[in-house]
Amino acid sequence: MTTLIVPRSHDLGGFQVRRAVPSLQARSVGPFVFVDHMGPALFEPGRGIDVRPHPHIGLATVTYLWAGALRHRDTLGSVQDILPGDVNWMTAGRGIAHSERTPPDPRAAGHAVHGMQTWVALPKPDEEVAPSFHHHPAASLPLRDHAGARLRVIAGRGFGMESPVRVFADTFNVAVDLDAGAELAIAAEAPERALYVLEGRAQVDGADIPEKHLLVLDRGVRHVLCASTPLKAMLFGGEPLDAPRHMWWNFVSSSKERLEQAKADWDNGAFGLIPGDDVERIPLPER
Repeated sequence: MTTLIVPRSHDLGGFQVRRAVPSLQARSVGPFVFVDHMGPALFEPGRGIDVRPHPHIGLATVTYLWAGALRHRDTLGSVQDILPGDVNWMTAGRGIAHSERTPPDPRAAGHAVHGMQTWVALPKPDEEVAPSFHHHPAASLPLRDHAGARLRVIAGRGFGMESPVRVFADTFNVAVDLDAGAELAIAAEAPERALYVLEGRAQVDGADIPEKHLLVLDRGVRHVLCASTPLKAMLFGGEPLDAPRHMWWNFVSSSKERLEQAKADWDNGAFGLIPGDDVERIPLPER
């Protein structure tokens, strides 16, 4: 049976973030251990997003936007603006810190923001790989536009296409835009799959799916997604995790001891500084 999940909503100063994974019903979907829906939000001139420097281990962060712009900086020295349709893939591995802020021009003009950020747990043999960052412009990602359905493969494989984004395990991650009245058959091409509806009215196999909800799809079953109105959605999943994962704050690991080491490393500055964004940082939460 499919499982419908209502995300937990957080207000970050007029900016709504809805967390669909992890939840009681789904601790993970394939390698995805964290799924956040950002916005939609409209910032007045002079305002924007300011996620101060913070650390990660044992995962890859995946950022995808439908609207807006974000500037990524990290301890490797990367500086990259992400725009709608692009993919930012940051592999934390043994440790990286980054910040995400609205670039100066859209901040000055006022702008809309709408997107998804997910975390992919790295397989156990890759949890301590060297950190890296890769940006993939929208034009480099496979896109299918047919019969009112626009599908862009963010990472991994889906619908007969494969993304150039390097992944560490079989991954299924597709951005979906449907016109009103369009249908999309979702084959059972990944062992674990979920559908998140960002915006619009949808039905899956004839059942209504409210917007801003997550639907965990049945294993081995072909489903049909129908759009009653213009629809924005994301499909994600892949092969199950190779072992249970522990999560604390921004850290993911198969080892509880490794989480403790990461806490100490952030406390003592072992993650290093972010060039161009080294004045402030998010402190370690109270233990």
